[in-house]
Amino acid sequence: MKPNTQQLNDLTIQVRRDILRMVHAVNSGHPGGSLGCTEFLVALYQNLMERKEGFDMDGIGEDLFFLSNGHISPVFYSVLARSGYFPVAELATFRLINCRLQGHPTTHDGLPGIRMASGSLGQGLSVGIGAAQAKKLNNDKHLVYTLHGDGELQEGQNWEAIMYASAKKVDNLIATVDLNGKQIDGTTDEVLCMGSLKAKFEAFDWDVLEIKEGNNLEAIIAGMNDAKSRTGKGKPVCVLLHTEMGNGVDFMMHTHAWHGKAPNDAQLEQALAQNTSTLADY
Repeated sequence: MKPNTQQLNDLTIQVRRDILRMVHAVNSGHPGGSLGCTEFLVALYQNLMERKEGFDMDGIGEDLFFLSNGHISPVFYSVLARSGYFPVAELATFRLINCRLQGHPTTHDGLPGIRMASGSLGQGLSVGIGAAQAKKLNNDKHLVYTLHGDGELQEGQNWEAIMYASAKKVDNLIATVDLNGKQIDGTTDEVLCMGSLKAKFEAFDWDVLEIKEGNNLEAIIAGMNDAKSRTGKGKPVCVLLHTEMGNGVDFMMHTHAWHGKAPNDAQLEQALAQNTSTLADY
């Protein structure tokens, strides 16, 4: 049974608390983008993806997800833990020496749910394409999902991969772009304006759709189900997900300032007060 909307909302709030507490505890990490993608990753793992019990790197017979913008590891770790991949209590080890939950996800420690090391931006789409083509070779009808930052698309390797995916008709792939318009040094338009991403992806012969309410669970689920319905038709699918960096914490929203800054004690208390515990803190 898939969780209902209330259960998904409760989990979303708890994941926000996890993100804030993890980053605060070590005075390090990236809360802004993590909070902005909380609804998306909760919906992906709790509603949209077809997942098997347990974890293996082959991922045969199930949908796969690759996080390209690995600095939003707090939200990824929280959703993985609360989806049963590893104990929720392990979230307390975030960014500590010799822990498995490093600031950017790595595979060498064998952390369940992590399929690629991601910290150097621009590489996730290439990995996702390889996995999608492997599924085709294996006659595996499941899908591959990837997530990218919009600022990340300023990296050139993405565009090689975008060109390749359409040329090779990798149509079992859904690449989602977190379109929050912000990156560490300012807005994406100020740092390096990319114009219309929709027009660019379409020019590279992708099927593109937009989710205007990228922090609304029901809108995300509806939009992603639309994206799933477009797979298998000869084109890779791109979802432009319009989100708000820092969503759910009023003083972290509408600014790039919290891209990579941890809240102090008073700020943590204020942020947690806006996200009252729904399940249980780790």
